[in-house]
Amino acid sequence: MATAAFEEIVEDFEFLDDWEDRYRHVIDLGKAMEPLEDAFKVPATKVDGCASQVWLVPNTDGGTFTFRGDSDAMIVRGLIAVLNALYDGVAVGDVAEVDATAELGRLGLNDHLSAQRSNGLRAMVERIRSTAATA
Repeated sequence: MATAAFEEIVEDFEFLDDWEDRYRHVIDLGKAMEPLEDAFKVPATKVDGCASQVWLVPNTDGGTFTFRGDSDAMIVRGLIAVLNALYDGVAVGDVAEVDATAELGRLGLNDHLSAQRSNGLRAMVERIRSTAATA
């Protein structure tokens, strides 16, 4: 179960031949995101378990999950953009049904991220899932 925006990223990755190009594409996705205002970069929105500083600001109004996010690391900011494509616009009740591990595996991220980045990515997914579960 993936959104059209995530499927577009999958297609882009299939077109790119090597991981360096894919890595650059992830960074470009992050650069294209609107920055999070400093007022939202507070302890309540900070994601623990990430080597970099990461903030996620979820919204579950109207029964649809959306979020904004930011990081002080360019690649992590790109990973936030990928997660945004995966989850943004999904019904709150369906967030738990998204198999993030399998979907992100389609991009080959599991094989090309450091252990710290992988742990941070899992922490972001867990924050998203727990926020939707309590909404």
